[in-house]
Amino acid sequence: MESEPTAELIRAQLRRLRLKAELSQEEFGKLVHFSGSQVSAVELGQRPLDRFFLKRADEVLGTGGLLTSLLKLAERDGQPSWFRPWLEAERQAQQLRCYQPSLIPGLLQTENYARALIRCDDAINDDEVDRRLSVRMDRQNIFQQPNPPKFVAVIEESVLRRADEGFRGLMVQQLDYLVECAEQPHISVHVIPAEVSVHVGLVGPFVLARGDDGGWIGHLETQLGGMVVDRDEDLAILLSRWESVRSEALPHRQSIELVKEVMTSWS
Repeated sequence: MESEPTAELIRAQLRRLRLKAELSQEEFGKLVHFSGSQVSAVELGQRPLDRFFLKRADEVLGTGGLLTSLLKLAERDGQPSWFRPWLEAERQAQQLRCYQPSLIPGLLQTENYARALIRCDDAINDDEVDRRLSVRMDRQNIFQQPNPPKFVAVIEESVLRRADEGFRGLMVQQLDYLVECAEQPHISVHVIPAEVSVHVGLVGPFVLARGDDGGWIGHLETQLGGMVVDRDEDLAILLSRWESVRSEALPHRQSIELVKEVMTSWS
């Protein structure tokens, strides 16, 4: 759900910009491919804010992307309280270290792969799926910064091979994107081969972020959400476990060759 104060600001700005352009709700609706009643419902808060609608509104009103940018802010502020400190740490990180035993890391996921994972939760509706997907994709913008963080990911070989017939095309697309990401100088991907059957990382996924001040903060994922780790003794354990899982993984170039090998076997 969007953060309500920011959502109200978006609605107020939308109405102000529409009136400044001297457009009625009907006239504006035709330009953005919505009905006048739908425009009214958005402005009154009776209809959820829609990314496509706001994107078209930005184009029609010449805002330079103001409304969609505000929506991203609303979605970020609407995140659970336990997740906000991690989002902030992730945005400001100079280095990110991620171990993921069961999935492609979120920062390296394609939109289709991410959507498929989010849809696995049958307790959420389509609007919530779209909202979560938008937030996940928006997080990847940290790699578009002038000085992006150095991101090192360690994953299990089983993650690459988890695809039945119906999922295979989507997975080929995801692995191709993983290779594309790994060819960037600030992203390094390492795969723990299947023959390494037992190691300390299998206890669960974790991510570490290092800020400007050189300090670390961690994040642990659970079935119920996640937990930010900032106690020195806990961070010391995670850093030690990072060294362990990293040492089990193949070098970067060999890892990418393995990813390509899996793609070729499916093609």
